[in-house]
Amino acid sequence: MFEGHDPFLVALSVAIASLGGYTGFALAARIRNTPGVSNRVLLAGAAAFLAVGIWTMHFVGMLAAPLPPDTVYLVLPTIISFLICALVVGISLFFVSIGEPSLKRVASSAVLLGVGIASMHYVGIHGLAGSFAIVHDPSMVLLSILVAIVTAYGGLRAFLAQQEGVRLIVSSIVFGVAVSGMHYTAMMGMHFEPLTGAAHHHAGGGLAASQQILSIIVAVLCFVIAAGFLLSLVPDARRQMPMAAEPVSPPTSAEPMVASAAAPRPVAPLGGLGQPPRAPVPRLPVESADGTHFIDTANVRSVRADAHYTRVHDGTRERMCPWSISEAEAQLDPSLFLRVHRSHIVAIPHVALVRKEGDGAVLELDGPSPHRVPVSRAKIAEVKARLGLANRRQA
Repeated sequence: MFEGHDPFLVALSVAIASLGGYTGFALAARIRNTPGVSNRVLLAGAAAFLAVGIWTMHFVGMLAAPLPPDTVYLVLPTIISFLICALVVGISLFFVSIGEPSLKRVASSAVLLGVGIASMHYVGIHGLAGSFAIVHDPSMVLLSILVAIVTAYGGLRAFLAQQEGVRLIVSSIVFGVAVSGMHYTAMMGMHFEPLTGAAHHHAGGGLAASQQILSIIVAVLCFVIAAGFLLSLVPDARRQMPMAAEPVSPPTSAEPMVASAAAPRPVAPLGGLGQPPRAPVPRLPVESADGTHFIDTANVRSVRADAHYTRVHDGTRERMCPWSISEAEAQLDPSLFLRVHRSHIVAIPHVALVRKEGDGAVLELDGPSPHRVPVSRAKIAEVKARLGLANRRQA
């Protein structure tokens, strides 16, 4: 597979694919903590870095291959190959990011992404022009497509897992090796056949770029990926910023919470004005690929609106709940839960940090994977009262 290839460029191609995967997956891991438009920006950034990483890996691999000395790259197929990669990555990530990522949805997106990556490879390959024709072994073509689909499925699963730390590094390395494996599997089934002079002139027609020009373009993209990788390592400065007032860790036991929640006016139900109060539900339904599960409300950290459904965070990950945000608001215990934003409900006992941010505030909730929830300006006073901070300055 690697006969005649430059080993340093082969290693670089794997590293580039891994760095692109790490940056894309790291952006995906931050999506759950960022609501609104920023969520879409992070999704677009994740798709862009994954696409650039895959495409750049492909052409680093091409530069590593023992190509005929007169080889040039036709500009149009080369650009089309990048557009194919960007489109299929973006569409696949979009489909697995909306609604519940069921096995059928992820598998369909993986097939689309895998076929797209293979198409990107072969379109890019046939952008080569020179005194040769390119012939492919059909069995190796099918094998490379299969490898691409399996790679795409693993990459989408890593994207959805939103991993951090060592698991993110391992997933990125596996992704880089797998993407590179698809490329070099396809290269193993390819060989060149010499052409006549007339055929050579026909094949070489059109705008073309030399290997030196492609090397410059690939080098620039490598720097972009490396820069994105380094930026992804920088911790979120806002998360590290100290509060104007010192952090507060509200009581976690049931009795102090009831005491701190006591106010001159009685606590009304979260929702359902004008209706008889409902008994709080002990568990919330969440959907997964194998059916509907139920989690105890004691383990719920937050509930986030997502179109007609919601996302429930249990301190480790988010899962889809079939309830709307209004229904969740009406069903949850108002002594433990508070709607702090039109799109967010939080469990007050799990608030570990509160700080002012702009016109509103931000709460950080505890758990194995702490996450942040925005507080609207209109809800700041109520949040302070529930956390026992309302009369702090007077004291």
